Amino acid sequence: MKKFIETLKNIWHVEDLRSRILITLGFAAIYRFGSFIVLPGINPEALTALREQTNTGLMSLLNMFSGGAFSNASIFALGIMPYISASIVIQLFAFVVPYFQKLQREGESGRRKMNQYTRYLTIFILLFQAPSYLINLRMQAAGSLSPALDWTLFMLASTVILAAGSMFILWIGERITDKGIGNGVSLIIMLGIIARLPQAFGQEVVSRLNNLTGGGLVMFLFEILLLFVVILAAIMLVQGTRKIPVQYAKRMYGGQQVGGVRQYIPLKVFAANVMPIIFAQAIMFIPITLLSVVSDGGAAASPVLMALSDHTSWGYNLIFALLIIAFTYFYTAITLNPTQMAEDMKRNNGFIPGVRPGKDTAEYIDQIMSHITLPGSLFLAVIACMPAFAGLLNVKPEFAQFFGGTSLLILVGVVLDTLQQIESHLLMRHYDGLLSSGRIRGRYGVSAH
Repeated sequence: MKKFIETLKNIWHVEDLRSRILITLGFAAIYRFGSFIVLPGINPEALTALREQTNTGLMSLLNMFSGGAFSNASIFALGIMPYISASIVIQLFAFVVPYFQKLQREGESGRRKMNQYTRYLTIFILLFQAPSYLINLRMQAAGSLSPALDWTLFMLASTVILAAGSMFILWIGERITDKGIGNGVSLIIMLGIIARLPQAFGQEVVSRLNNLTGGGLVMFLFEILLLFVVILAAIMLVQGTRKIPVQYAKRMYGGQQVGGVRQYIPLKVFAANVMPIIFAQAIMFIPITLLSVVSDGGAAASPVLMALSDHTSWGYNLIFALLIIAFTYFYTAITLNPTQMAEDMKRNNGFIPGVRPGKDTAEYIDQIMSHITLPGSLFLAVIACMPAFAGLLNVKPEFAQFFGGTSLLILVGVVLDTLQQIESHLLMRHYDGLLSSGRIRGRYGVSAH
């Protein structure tokens, strides 16, 4: 505790760091305040059916990522997820479309153009998602709409408001990245997730204490222990690396190496981060969309469709895990290019001891990545399916979401990245860091010294 208080004092003494943290907290407060501003023409007291719809199943994930704004019919109801979807599409384009491949190689100017295209695509997605949300709102909570409301005018006005709300959230995220601390978009997602934690925790405590025949307090303590183990596993996964020794020559004389220094290439076991889960989750949202279409048409849904719409079923989790494994390999191939890494090492007079530069080096790195990607993908799939296993222990669905999946990995990754940035600011000014060792490894395995 003394170390923690001393660190807080050090943070306050660093003017730039103090300013960045206060700016981040200010923008976070604005985001949370906007989550409770209801769309014009909506009676918030009549949204019971919508809140019940988002308490369980896949819809609860959408509500979690928006910090409850989805069930509140808020101006921020669609959250930051349309931008995430657009970013995924643009990243896929950068892998298969030559024009975007060229932009990716143009450095900062190319990155700005790709960001601009991502914003345009975000608006395009919002123009489809906003009306879909409003139609669902009308079906689930028709009583919340004012009787004198003109539906067509309400649709047009609310679509503009929802789109503007999501773009404003994106602007807040970018300002946090530029002027605050941490990655703004990731922090926005984390705020939405963690905002649901106190309520979910309280409901689980009440449920266990009232259910004395089902284990009561003992079972609740077991849940907390299991959650702690899963969090430790997620931290190990996020920070896991495989280091390849690389010899860099400082200068060369007559073909003889002089002053060589050995460095390492840290290859991540979790190189794809949470992207495989996000990709797989997007695909697994298709069954629930088809189910709603079938239900609206009055037809009976097939048992297969019903099973795939239940995120606690074995069929759903098996397909979900296989998709995560496949997307882990796919996204790792996008983010890590062994050939480019080999060329960069050769250009900088670097080599892996015992391996020839060029093609042999690329094949060696590719072989190492293949070996560490498989256990990483399996580990990722297990953690992603942990909420379903928690459900088998009768953990309430709201609290079970924190036992794994995208929510837990985002929380762990964002917290580690933010702490790493704070650590770096402190150590640059010769203050002690957040840990006695003075080292926190972030999501990319880089240590702050």
